[in-house]
Amino acid sequence: MSGMVDLRSDTLTRPTEAMREAMARADVGDDVYGEDPTVRVLEERVADLFGHEAALFTPTGSMANVLAVRTVAGVGQEVLCESRAHIARAELGAHAAYTGITMRTWSHPDGGVDLAAVQQMFAPDMGPFFVPTAAIAVENTHNFAGGTVVPIDDLRALRAYADSVGAAVHLDGARLWNAHVATGVALADYGRIADVMAVCLSKGLGAPIGSLVVGSQESVDESRIWRKRMGGGMRQVGILAAAGLHALDHHVERLADDHANARVLAEAVGVDPAGVATNIVVVERADAPGLVAAAAEQGVRISAVGPTTLRLVTHLDVTRDDAERAARVLSRLTRH
Repeated sequence: MSGMVDLRSDTLTRPTEAMREAMARADVGDDVYGEDPTVRVLEERVADLFGHEAALFTPTGSMANVLAVRTVAGVGQEVLCESRAHIARAELGAHAAYTGITMRTWSHPDGGVDLAAVQQMFAPDMGPFFVPTAAIAVENTHNFAGGTVVPIDDLRALRAYADSVGAAVHLDGARLWNAHVATGVALADYGRIADVMAVCLSKGLGAPIGSLVVGSQESVDESRIWRKRMGGGMRQVGILAAAGLHALDHHVERLADDHANARVLAEAVGVDPAGVATNIVVVERADAPGLVAAAAEQGVRISAVGPTTLRLVTHLDVTRDDAERAARVLSRLTRH
């Protein structure tokens, strides 16, 4: 609908004209054969940013997570994660369905690391009696907790504990770029806490498609086989990889604008702006679906992610004027 301010997700962004031009000029080859030069540049660049050996381009973030997790947890093993983690809640059981792992969860108000809970839950390999813990997964930023940033010191403490018990660490970094911009923590510092990770190009960075598995050469080689097995082998996909390269060049630092716009929305709906770390605002109201419908009638699209939970997400296609217009609408609706 023309004139709508769409705050449902940062996956809604459309390629800019400059990004479209970069896509049109992309040098391409057959990526299943490993011969797409633009894909190879993207993979090498992202691996280098996080200080890992290799990376693998995938069509979706969910596929990247499934591929990454299966390199550190096998059939009949478990992964520990926070209760609202995307891998546990929003990937339609893919980890169990495709790779045969189970999950147990801890709860944290900000979606962060509860190290005491992790230590209590961790199950060593005790033979053919109990499910062993193979890996611990963290999400940064944490989607359903409201775009919260997991503090780097908490991640380092988790890494140290995982090393002490021989567990791997998986980092779901779909919005790790937002955490980097919000905190100033270097991408390589985040990379150091993870054995394997997944990062997304099609959320805040504004690419039309694409995520990457990042890890060791061995884990990426395994993931390349499983990507093909899952139907994710892509041919002249440098056209899409070029969008990711453009996004890395032009759309990372501007994430700060999205964070500022989110705080405008937060204040309008009665959420403390100081508690909004990045580009997601979570609002609790008695009738979330009803507010979604009322907002849409006044030109603002938002999401209900639960019976009483609303989510507002700022992104590349939401200007400051859009955010202020949406704020006026949502203020009226949520404060009466």
